[in-house]
Amino acid sequence: MVRIISSLIKTIVSFGALASAFTNPIRNPGGSDPSLVYSGGYYYLLTTSWADVQITRATSIEGLKDGEKKVVYSTEEASRCCNNWAPELHYLGDKWYIYYTAGNADNLDGQRSHVLAGGSTPWDSWSYGAQLTTEWGIDATIVRFNEYGNFLVFSCFHGVTYQSLCMQKLGDDFISVTGDITVISEPTEDFEIHGTPVQEGPAALYTNGQTRIVYSASYCWTQYYCLASLTWDGTTNPTQASAWTKSDGCLLASSNGNYGTGHNSFFQSPDGTEVWTAFHATTNSEGACDDSRYTMVQRVGSNSDGTPNFGEAAPWTQVLEEPSS
Repeated sequence: MVRIISSLIKTIVSFGALASAFTNPIRNPGGSDPSLVYSGGYYYLLTTSWADVQITRATSIEGLKDGEKKVVYSTEEASRCCNNWAPELHYLGDKWYIYYTAGNADNLDGQRSHVLAGGSTPWDSWSYGAQLTTEWGIDATIVRFNEYGNFLVFSCFHGVTYQSLCMQKLGDDFISVTGDITVISEPTEDFEIHGTPVQEGPAALYTNGQTRIVYSASYCWTQYYCLASLTWDGTTNPTQASAWTKSDGCLLASSNGNYGTGHNSFFQSPDGTEVWTAFHATTNSEGACDDSRYTMVQRVGSNSDGTPNFGEAAPWTQVLEEPSS
């Protein structure tokens, strides 16, 4: 019955009866580590491809399922040829950049964070910028602070036993880092240590005058992989661990047949009034770290105190309205 309902929904949407609606998942399989932005009339989606960096664009969320796709970068350089993970789009200065993870073909010990430089739109040509981390570092993102500037935040093992969250100042050219690496958070809470203690996949969220880093907690080969957050106190130097308060638990956890809900990104609706998130999940009740993961998209709500409310991962049968335009 679920398959029949899902098929009917897809048919209705494709014929325009629900032109402003979509259903999840947006990409299945191959939807790991999604980065989704809206710019200039298009949605741009990047996910982990393992072998290269690709972008898909469409004028609607539903359209991303079969949208226009192109490879924007690949290389045979041995140190960064392979295991391409977690590409993210960021607009800094007057151009777009893609921050991503890559390493060698032999193992995962060589995983480092890199950056590509683009143009005035995400569909312009791209060129290799630089390697950003000199030690193991994955899932790099950019977090902005009015007083302190821009920082690269990534998952690391910098002087710690388990995957934690590190921060380093981003250079004014946006393709370099300066100063020391600092560890701002370690996986110590019960919700972060399933399988093995992990903090990864950071993403900045700016709502209600507050700055948060939403990250993925616990090991991805468990159903307990989930989204949690760090909230900045608004005054203390953000490179200090004391500047951040960890959430009491998961903000988005396995639900409605979607397991291992994690590694997300945020984007605004075309009219700028709504906050949305793209995240990955799997139907494997044991969790998954492979290409079987799919991309989900849904709106982020707000609690009465202004804190974000992620709700539950929507069932595939639920018809969602496209972001407000």
